[in-house]
Amino acid sequence: METKNIKDTEVITLGGGCFWCIEAVFQQLKGVDKVVSGYCNGLVENPTYKEVCTGMTGYVEVIQITYQPAVISFEVLLNVFWNIHDPTTLNRQGNDVGTQYRSGIYFHNEEQKAKAEASKAAIGASGLYNDAIVTEIVPVQKFYAAEVYHQNYYNLNSNQPYCSAIIGPKLAKFKKLFAEKVN
Repeated sequence: METKNIKDTEVITLGGGCFWCIEAVFQQLKGVDKVVSGYCNGLVENPTYKEVCTGMTGYVEVIQITYQPAVISFEVLLNVFWNIHDPTTLNRQGNDVGTQYRSGIYFHNEEQKAKAEASKAAIGASGLYNDAIVTEIVPVQKFYAAEVYHQNYYNLNSNQPYCSAIIGPKLAKFKKLFAEKVN
């Protein structure tokens, strides 16, 4: 069995509303090795879901993606990101409202920052959205994995009403737009 060299993977952190919703999408992409739901760039140490949900901790719900650039590029990951959530709504995705649901690209190096900024400008100019893109692009300062029951949430709870009503349609849209990229 062939083992992967750690240098063959990279990490990016993305916030696009509820982490259950975007986790379910990115888990299905070819070249994505791991997706961890968590909390990014807040004020307290070791935040809990209950604390983050108050909107008072400064944290955003995110996913941290470990991927193989030889299989899926950073640019493709960003293209999926722009298409599976609404980057024009400040601190909101659908019925999820609060700063913890803001849209963000949390970069790990200067190359990611430059590519994220170029991608944001391109999507803004593309006409895909009528309103301005409000996605923040800032460095990862802190990341904490969410509680175990939040990991792999859709796959373990697909019949739950929220999953059926919100995540199911998002996955269907994703599979239609990116069929050639799906595992």
